[in-house]
Amino acid sequence: MSAGPRGVPRLPEFSGGSGGSVARSAVGVGLGLFAAGLTAAAGVAADRLSRDRRTAVALDASVADTRYRETPDTELVVRTSDGVELHVEIDEPRGDHVDGDDLGLRPTVVLSHGYCLSLTSWVFQRRALRAAGYRVVLWDQRGHGRSGMGEKESISIEQLGDDLLQVLDEVVPEGPVVLVGHSMGGMSMMALALDHEEFVEERVVGAAFVATSPGDLSGVSYGFGRLGGHLIRRLTPWTSSVLAPRQNLVDVGIRQARDLVDFMVDFGSFGSPVPLSIAQLTTDMIFGTRMEVIAAFFPIFDEHDKTEALTTYDGVEALVISGTADRLTPVRHSEEIVRLIPGAEHIVVEDAGHVIMLEHPDVLNEHLLDLVERSRRAHRAPQTIPVRRRVSDVGARRAARSARRRKDGRDPRTR
Repeated sequence: MSAGPRGVPRLPEFSGGSGGSVARSAVGVGLGLFAAGLTAAAGVAADRLSRDRRTAVALDASVADTRYRETPDTELVVRTSDGVELHVEIDEPRGDHVDGDDLGLRPTVVLSHGYCLSLTSWVFQRRALRAAGYRVVLWDQRGHGRSGMGEKESISIEQLGDDLLQVLDEVVPEGPVVLVGHSMGGMSMMALALDHEEFVEERVVGAAFVATSPGDLSGVSYGFGRLGGHLIRRLTPWTSSVLAPRQNLVDVGIRQARDLVDFMVDFGSFGSPVPLSIAQLTTDMIFGTRMEVIAAFFPIFDEHDKTEALTTYDGVEALVISGTADRLTPVRHSEEIVRLIPGAEHIVVEDAGHVIMLEHPDVLNEHLLDLVERSRRAHRAPQTIPVRRRVSDVGARRAARSARRRKDGRDPRTR
């Protein structure tokens, strides 16, 4: 699951009969009114987003580079059991510290993205991991990024677990593996464990569950209260289905009200100021997802329940990370994962939203690198070890970092 509104208008109710032309008229009127409303609100949203982000540009050196597209060492297509072509990218390890004799013992890190995102969401993590000497595999889940979708009937969390296994079998045929999943990507990891337990037991040495959930998503309010959450769950599949054949109109509406769209995505994705380029990168990924894909995937999350699968990761070095301002998968969902994986390290990040890998990349990178290093050294052990729970105060870290920069004369805001 990814962050932010789906960018689809609420259209007037209409029925069949002679409703063919009525329906088209209603859709046209609805889209026209929606576009007009967005245009009127866009100026307000643009001012608010610009004001909020004005101080965010120099907050983190890790997001100072606005080039978010990476060139992988290898690109390939993996064909699934039902013929869907999945886009896969591989980064080979870099850095002078990489020892050829040690390379075969290092785990490959496999990154699985969330709903309405793509492998681009891992840009900061892939850089950090390959620089630390690890091989990194990234893939676009079906219907997302550059991967095909397949039949609507094939859309399920279970199928995503099978897809993940197919990628692993073809791209990482041997050696230890660390799995990292954000939101829907974490659910794919759970499905893998439930249906292919032997792979996890034999090959997986580490697992990171980033802003994800084992189930019980029907009660999530998305930050709009109980009634608002109910309306979103009811209307999103319907409106996205109605708009699926009208993708061009949706694209036009989004372009005309880009400032407002960026603002709404920011609300659903982040819990603290991020550079505008990060907010726009997230918007591009979310609205680069076709309406038919949004419509097909959205209903399956309320049915998602993979609590049973998590016990398979007991004994694997595990990291669970969540944000206090996550409106899509609140901290209680991560706490349930930790309960089911004794010994998992739980990192709670203050002022972090759902797309934590783009909002606080330095925090996530630090803990992922620590997890992968622990995974290298760890041996499976049946004993239960205490849960380690830490709260990362990003605000305090940023304040200290800004103070150091001002003292050194390197803060752009002091010039």
